[in-house]
Amino acid sequence: MSSSKKICNTILDAIGNTPMVRLNKVTKGVKATVYAKVETFNPGNSIKDRMALKMIEDAEKSGKLKPGGTIIEGTSGNTGMGLAIAGIVKGYKCIFTTTDKQSKEKVDALRAFGAEVIVCPTNVEPEDPRSYYSVAARLSREIENSFYPNQYDNLSNRQAHYEQTGPEIWEQTDGKITHLVVGAGTGGTICGTGQYLKEKNPNIKIWGIDTYGSVLKIFRDTGKMDQNEIYPYVTEGIGEDFIPKNYDFKLIDHFEKVTDKDAALMTREIVQKEGIWVGNSAGSAVAGLMQLKDQLTEKDVVVIIFHDHGTRYIAKIFNDEWMRKMGYLDKKGMTANDLVNSRKNAELMTIDKGDTIASALKLITEHNFSQIPVTSGDRIIGSIYENLVFNKILDNPNAKNDAVESIMQEALPFVDITTPLETLSKMISGDRDAVLVKDFKANRSFIITKSDIAEALAR
Repeated sequence: MSSSKKICNTILDAIGNTPMVRLNKVTKGVKATVYAKVETFNPGNSIKDRMALKMIEDAEKSGKLKPGGTIIEGTSGNTGMGLAIAGIVKGYKCIFTTTDKQSKEKVDALRAFGAEVIVCPTNVEPEDPRSYYSVAARLSREIENSFYPNQYDNLSNRQAHYEQTGPEIWEQTDGKITHLVVGAGTGGTICGTGQYLKEKNPNIKIWGIDTYGSVLKIFRDTGKMDQNEIYPYVTEGIGEDFIPKNYDFKLIDHFEKVTDKDAALMTREIVQKEGIWVGNSAGSAVAGLMQLKDQLTEKDVVVIIFHDHGTRYIAKIFNDEWMRKMGYLDKKGMTANDLVNSRKNAELMTIDKGDTIASALKLITEHNFSQIPVTSGDRIIGSIYENLVFNKILDNPNAKNDAVESIMQEALPFVDITTPLETLSKMISGDRDAVLVKDFKANRSFIITKSDIAEALAR
C-alpha cells in the first residue's frame, strides 16, 4: 500500500512504509551518514508485523491455516504482537510461548490483545521439552486446527523483508546505501533485506549485530557450533543458541558482538539524544556500529534497523533500579530521590511533642522504626530514638505517660531530594542514623536511614 494513502481498510494495511530518520548526536564521531529505519511506526510497534502477516497470508494460501484456527508460536514478544493483531483482524485465536527473560511489558501486551501466553524457562537447551520452542511445537501437534508459524525456520519471514523492507530502504536512500546494520535474531530481517540490497548492489556491506552468549557470530566465522559460546545473556530480541533456517550466512559480511551493558546504556542514549523511543536491539545495533566506525568514510551511507519500541522495556532498560541491580549504572550517581523511589513506604511519619512516650513506643514497634521526627504543629523541632524510648520505660515504667518532648533530641537535618548518595553517606555517620529528605516542589518529606543507604549499595 502506498504511504500516501490516507485510509486503511484494516490496521493491517498500515504495516510497512516506515520512516527513515537521520541520526545526528548518538553517532557522533562516525564519518558516514547514518539513518535509522524506525520500525516502531508499524501497528504493533515493531518490524515483526511485516513477517507475521506474511507468514499468516502464506499459510492461508497453502491451506495450513484454516478459518477459525489457532496460531501457536514461540516468541520474544514482538512476533507475537504482529500475529495477535493479524489474528484479531482475521479471526484466529493465538497461543504464545515465551521465556522468563522477556520483559513483563511484552507478556502483558500480548495478553491485552487476547492471546494466551505461556512463560517457559530461558536457561534450557532448545531441544529440552520445557523450552519455549519445544512447548510451542508440542501444543501445535496437540491442538486441533492449529498452525505453528515457526518464525525461525519459516522462510516467509525472510521473504517479507525481501519484498518490503529491502525495497523501502533502497528507495528511501535513492540507492546510495553502502552499509546495513541489523541486530540479528531469527535471521529473517537481515537476510531478507540483505538479499534484496545485494541484488541491487553487491558491494553493499551487511553487518549483523550479535550478543555475547549467542552462537551466531562463531557459526558464521567457522561454520561450527561451539557450545562454549552459548550461555545466558540479558539483551532481548537478538542472538540465538541454534541456527534458524532463515539464515544465509553468505549474505552477511561481518558479525559484531556487543555486551549486554553496552546495549542497555546505548538504548537509553538513543532516547535521550535523538528523541526516538526504541528497544534493546536498537541499542545493540548502534553500539555495534560505534565499535566499527573506523571502517567507515564520509562517502558511506549507513542504515540501522530500529526494530521495536521502548515501551516494551520500561521495567528494565528504562528503570534505574533494575539498571543498577544489573551493574549497568554507577551507584555513585544515585540520589536521595532514587532511595525514596525504591522503598514501598517512604512517606514520613512523625509524632507531636505533646504525645506520650507510650504512643511513641507503639509507633516504633508497629512500624519497626529506629527514629521518629517530633513536630510542633507543622514544624519538625526534634527527634526521638528507639533506644531512648526503651531505656526510659525500663528505668521508669511510669514515664510512658510523659510527653515525648521530655526525651526529645535535636532535629535531624533536612536535605534536598536531589542530594547525591555520596553526600548522604557522609551526613549519616557516627551517632546520626538518619536524615530528612524534602521534595520542595511536591512539598513532601521523607526519611533516609543508614540501613537504606547500605541496602542501596548492596543491590
